[in-house]
Amino acid sequence: MVGGSGRQKVASMLPYLVKTLRKETLKPSNQTLPSLRRTFSLYDQINLIDNVPEGQLRFQRYSDTGFTVNGVEYDGSLLIVENKVMSWAPKKFSEITGESLSIFQILRPVPEILILGCGRHIEPVNPELRRFIRSTGMKLEAIDSRNAASTYNILNEEGRPVAAALLPYGTTSESSSTM
Repeated sequence: MVGGSGRQKVASMLPYLVKTLRKETLKPSNQTLPSLRRTFSLYDQINLIDNVPEGQLRFQRYSDTGFTVNGVEYDGSLLIVENKVMSWAPKKFSEITGESLSIFQILRPVPEILILGCGRHIEPVNPELRRFIRSTGMKLEAIDSRNAASTYNILNEEGRPVAAALLPYGTTSESSSTM
C-alpha cells in the first residue's frame, strides 16, 4: 500500500508522464472522412467492371429495369445459381416467397449464401421466408440491388459458393404496387 509520501511521489510524476504522452499524440489533421456517397461510388467502380474472367459471371451494370451480366443485357428480375443466369418471376418484393426460391430445395451443393437484391431499398424479409432460406442451409443477405450485384461479384470472385436473386434497381415498395 502506498503511504502519504508515496502518493506525493506518484502525484509529482504525473505532470512528467502527461508531458511524455503528449509527445506521442497524433497531430491533428484537416482531412475529412470521405462521404458515404463517395465510398459507394468507388465501391461500384471497383466491383462493377467490364473485364470478366473466363468462366465467371460478373455484374457489369445495373439499371432501373435490369442488369448487364458478362456483356449481356437482361430485363427484369434475375436468379443466378452456379454461374447460370435465369429469368426470375418476382416483379416486386412481396412476390418473393419460398415457392419463388424453390430451386434451392433440390439444388446440391447448396450455395453458402443467398444475396437477395430488394430493388432500390432494403426491405424487411418476413420470418416465413427467412425460415425457408435457413431450412435450405443458406445464409441470407438482403440488401438493395445495386450493392447486391457488387457483393455477388466479390464473393463469386473469391470462389465462394454464392447465389443471387435480384429485383431490378428501379423496384421500390411504392412503385411495386403499380408495376
